[in-house]
Amino acid sequence: MLSVENIAVRYRGVTVLQDISLTLAAGRTLAVVGESGAGKSTLIGTILGLVRCSAGQVTWNKAPVRRCRPALVMQEPRSAFNPRVSLRRSVTEPLIAERRPVDENQMAALCRSLDIPTDLLERRPSAVSIGQAQRIGILRALIAAPPLVLFDEPLSALDAVTQKHTARMIADLQAKEGFAALIVTHDLGYAAAYADHIAVLRAGRIEELTTAQAFIDAPQTAYGRELRDAAFALGALERVA
Repeated sequence: MLSVENIAVRYRGVTVLQDISLTLAAGRTLAVVGESGAGKSTLIGTILGLVRCSAGQVTWNKAPVRRCRPALVMQEPRSAFNPRVSLRRSVTEPLIAERRPVDENQMAALCRSLDIPTDLLERRPSAVSIGQAQRIGILRALIAAPPLVLFDEPLSALDAVTQKHTARMIADLQAKEGFAALIVTHDLGYAAAYADHIAVLRAGRIEELTTAQAFIDAPQTAYGRELRDAAFALGALERVA
């Protein structure tokens, strides 16, 4: 279980995150939503250990998170890859780092689940589409079977049809692989459809934390209602079975 306990982050005397507490169990999904500048990306960096906490702690099963080797799916998929090597090389980097052999059967199974023709992996990042690059980024995140995967705006670079397809694939893979997923997103429709819980982050603080269905039905704060009502106006709030 991921445990974020009363963390704070300050840069040069400016508080970016304050008194953040979250938990996330294996196989479950937590979506962190909020406006730009709310601190969502800083929260991801803190969980990954890339940003130092000014207070509090982050653990996985009561041990430092780095020991579980969490994976990250980035917002800009092509920037996640070395442009000078094949995508196969980039995908297998997590295994190389752990000195583990590549299981070709596992690789093939994940490629099928993500609708990735295996010949794409022999290309360079510039030779695939944004949608293909994002699915290959998810492949790389899952190749070492991490128990925790963080998604930083995983759909924002994709067109509407590809967004829907990719969101469904992420959910199906999570059901199969059992990893915990923390999703940072501006897209409340995506969060409401697929997350178990939603945390609303505003100005570095959590304004509310509740189940996705409870948030759709009755947000607890004025800001939460504003987000919910805006998504309703766009016809974007619907739970996915």
